[in-house]
Amino acid sequence: MGRIMAIDYGKKRTGLAVTDPERIIATGLTTVETPKLMQFMADYFAKETVDTIVVGEPKQMDNTPSESARYIEPFLGELAKKFPDKEICRADERFTSKIAFQAMIDGGLKKKQRQNKALIDTISATLILQSYMASCKQ
Repeated sequence: MGRIMAIDYGKKRTGLAVTDPERIIATGLTTVETPKLMQFMADYFAKETVDTIVVGEPKQMDNTPSESARYIEPFLGELAKKFPDKEICRADERFTSKIAFQAMIDGGLKKKQRQNKALIDTISATLILQSYMASCKQ
């Protein structure tokens, strides 16, 4: 069984999280500059077995796609084309950035550390992955 990778896609930066090989624990992996994302993923997949990619789905409160969804759709097409052997799923990413920021506060990070947007993106990807894993167990 391969890992699951979650992606918190952004125009500038993209947060990544992965499970362990047994798919029990979700862990933040890193944040990558979005133009370098496909190459990073190809390199990672060459070293690690990943079966499923979960991409955060930005939605409004009324469940309609948010404005940033238009940037993600072309990415999804490119992802499916470049990695046809991977299952691609979507997961609601509403509030993940706010929850990530609150987790940083609760974790005792200093104000300067909480301003690290790359860390917020990685934590957000981890939250997306945890949410996806929880929905699979139901």
